[in-house]
Amino acid sequence: MARETDGRDRYPDALRAGALLVVVFGHWIATLPRLEDGRMVSTEHLLTVWDGAGTLTWVLQVVPLFVLVSAAVSADGVARRLEEQADQRTWWAGRALGLARPTVTYLAVLAVLALIATRTGGRLLGPLDQSLTVHLWFLVMLLAVQALLPLSVRADDRFGLRAVGGLLLVAVVVDLARGGVTSVGDLRELGSLVTGTGGGIGWVNALVIWLLPQQLGIAWKRGRFGGLRTGLVLLIGGLAWLAAGVATGYPVAVVGGELDGSSNVLPPTLAMVGVMWVQTGAVLVFEGPARRALAIRPVGKVVVILGALGMPLYLWHKLAELPAAWLGEQLGAPIDAGVPGEAGFWSGRLVWVVLCLVAVTPVMAAVIAFETRRRAKVPQTTSAALTYLGGTALLLGIVVAMGLGAHPGSYIAVVLVGAASLLLRARRAEGPDGGGRPMDDGEVEAPGGDARGRNPAREVGDQH
Repeated sequence: MARETDGRDRYPDALRAGALLVVVFGHWIATLPRLEDGRMVSTEHLLTVWDGAGTLTWVLQVVPLFVLVSAAVSADGVARRLEEQADQRTWWAGRALGLARPTVTYLAVLAVLALIATRTGGRLLGPLDQSLTVHLWFLVMLLAVQALLPLSVRADDRFGLRAVGGLLLVAVVVDLARGGVTSVGDLRELGSLVTGTGGGIGWVNALVIWLLPQQLGIAWKRGRFGGLRTGLVLLIGGLAWLAAGVATGYPVAVVGGELDGSSNVLPPTLAMVGVMWVQTGAVLVFEGPARRALAIRPVGKVVVILGALGMPLYLWHKLAELPAAWLGEQLGAPIDAGVPGEAGFWSGRLVWVVLCLVAVTPVMAAVIAFETRRRAKVPQTTSAALTYLGGTALLLGIVVAMGLGAHPGSYIAVVLVGAASLLLRARRAEGPDGGGRPMDDGEVEAPGGDARGRNPAREVGDQH
């Protein structure tokens, strides 16, 4: 594996940064402002006005890729701690704390803006209210599956790729049971049966299907599969899997959805597994060319920058839609360009994305200034009770924000996530290092610092 002079493998960094950027631009493209008399009164989602957008989500739904890569990066550290019989809860507490700190900052700013909007009659917040918090679901899912990372490592130790097969079998059985399949003929309409019956037992797959890319990531890291040929098989097989799923009635789109079980996301269906195969195949197919490109110093420097900014951009990018909408109104820009097929729709999308980029630039400058001035490394607690309490507060706070939106969700969530940030920190009695060893190099995806407690945003200029 090609590595930087600091010993860090940049390919996983590039994959994670790329995945987050895909999500950011995908969210902006999918948000359709609707104007009346030059003023934004609502928003629509691209999926609701264009059936063809469903296929695009096979590329834009990059959560399986992020889980796979994160597991690959963390696998060695988890295995070492298992050998040393170290407490994995301390590692997870550090991971949760690393996400809680920037998240509470985001929620605090959001709460202030929401409060100002309610006092001043601010109309722009209303159309964007829910979308300002719903993207935080990713943090809930990531923390949940990473809590089980030690079990995934043990499963790979004992069963190898059979652990992936076991999870896949469970996912298949769950969808079959959810759809009430009783005959071979029912398989021809499996997707319709599954998504037409509500969530039910399908919520088991809310864990199982997200554990699948984690198990694959560990196996990939340990060399259990790899190479161009395997990548092509997985890529082509994944596309065939998705096509077969759509043919049986699974929705084309693999993002969004309501809690009525009619989507591929809430809860996840076997269609999401097809996306996982495609993305895993792509990781293998492009590994060689990507590593050669990363050996070029300017390219490596770009990855360092994106790695430092990736997660902060993910947290804050939706907020940029507020000033972008205001700018669009003031400039008379075509941010409401109708629907696909109408003249100017895609050029209007480009204008909207440019406005979002313009708006997010000062936001990110402020975030970076704040993050580089705060304490980079905060030791995590070693107390099991505080880890459980802090973790519960963090997850509950994010769920509340997702469910209730910026108003009133951010008011409640900022208290809960703020409490989590305090609970997950080491007490003085635990010592200056929290009583636990630092996380392994490269394991942290949280904003503001890498696993050694440094802030990459401060060090970009020193990388080469």
